[in-house]
Amino acid sequence: MPGNKVVIQKFTSRMRAVWGEPLYIEQEIFNQMGADLVEADVTSEDEYIEIAKDADAILSHGGGIKISANIIESLQNCKIIALPSVGYDSVDVSAATARGIWVTNTPDVFIEEVADHTMTLLLASWRRLLTQDNMVRTNRWLEARPMLNQFPRLYGQTLGFISFGNIPKAVSRRAKPFGFNMIAHDPYIHELEMIKYDVEPVARLSELLSRSDFVSAHLPLSKETYRMISEEQFKQMKPGAVFLNTGRGNTVDEAALIKALQQGWIAFAALDVFEKEPIDPDNPLLKMENVILTAHAASASARMPVEARRKWPGAYLSSQ
Repeated sequence: MPGNKVVIQKFTSRMRAVWGEPLYIEQEIFNQMGADLVEADVTSEDEYIEIAKDADAILSHGGGIKISANIIESLQNCKIIALPSVGYDSVDVSAATARGIWVTNTPDVFIEEVADHTMTLLLASWRRLLTQDNMVRTNRWLEARPMLNQFPRLYGQTLGFISFGNIPKAVSRRAKPFGFNMIAHDPYIHELEMIKYDVEPVARLSELLSRSDFVSAHLPLSKETYRMISEEQFKQMKPGAVFLNTGRGNTVDEAALIKALQQGWIAFAALDVFEKEPIDPDNPLLKMENVILTAHAASASARMPVEARRKWPGAYLSSQ
């Protein structure tokens, strides 16, 4: 362990916004164990390979260079690639597995934050909060109540979860007191696990979509889930449905979502993640009134960056 080389890519400005000032936490931990933490100030895959090829471990993050099969093939000593996030789509896991390299994530670091954010988006969408705020500010007071009179109360509405991992489980705990009927589709979670949360298992995604008043997507990104929610799926939803995504942007065909909102296949969307981030300034979503948008910030809190970054090197320690 002493003298081992650990490589981390230099934080971009976007990553500093997420994780804070770089390396002071990680440096403290690796100094204590005598490992050499090397910051890779690179912008290309070839530059990264030159620095990382003899590394014993890599600390990777989603805002940097993706750890591709090409990079993994170049690694001579690496035993582990550790991530500070729940998602692991920034690493070619299959290539790492083939080389016997561990890939670890941090699955428990911001469950509660994302669950809070999901419920915030749900409630703000249903009560059309941004529109209501604008009506007050623009002297349209008398329009506010007639708008909300169009919608039933939340009690008795159906909330459907696409995927039922740690975050949707936490959302279900928050949603239960509102009186939702809750259903979930996840072929990888045992139905008894869903029932523990008073959530009805649904075998077919199409059934979940057709029954739900709110569809909350929490999908990880993989080849299987890439643009999994597209035109066919939006057409199966209720015209009055609200679609929420606090999972991964690329699990949704964004052009299909925009069309669904424009054509009235669904009524509203609340999104924290997008196909391209930061979002393009000419993206039609920015001018649509039937959406609420947040800047991939669902996991943000005062504790999250520090907690994640302290757990991040922990995976390396466990592998020694």
